[in-house]
Amino acid sequence: MLTTIEKVIALQDVDVFSQVSTEELGYLAAIAVEETHAAGTTIYAERDPADSMYQVIDGRVRLHRGDLEINIAGVGEPFGTWALFDDEVRVSAATVLEQARVLRVGKEDFIDLLADNVEITRGVLKALVGRVRGLIGTIGAR
Repeated sequence: MLTTIEKVIALQDVDVFSQVSTEELGYLAAIAVEETHAAGTTIYAERDPADSMYQVIDGRVRLHRGDLEINIAGVGEPFGTWALFDDEVRVSAATVLEQARVLRVGKEDFIDLLADNVEITRGVLKALVGRVRGLIGTIGAR
């Protein structure tokens, strides 16, 4: 089992948490649940409710739509992040390629945390705005 400090270190790699202070990440770490999934396990399927985001601690997870591979999430990589902000269903499936340990942050716990902590909310919003500006810059460069 990961300690709170190890969870904080892992969560620092999630882009939407990049502007959240280490101290505030401790609150996020408190709601992050460590899970282990065997190879071949489906963590979520296409069209499942989007209720959590994940961060890979060990192993690899394949993100796909049917046979179309979208990405392989490895150690240190988050997936399903937009589930924290959107009520739409999943647009891809997540299948474990090799036994994986992940941190799962549930949407309801995350929303409750944002409601109680303005500093985390501010940090997440700053990171999202930075990401949107980066996308706009990429589009404008074309």
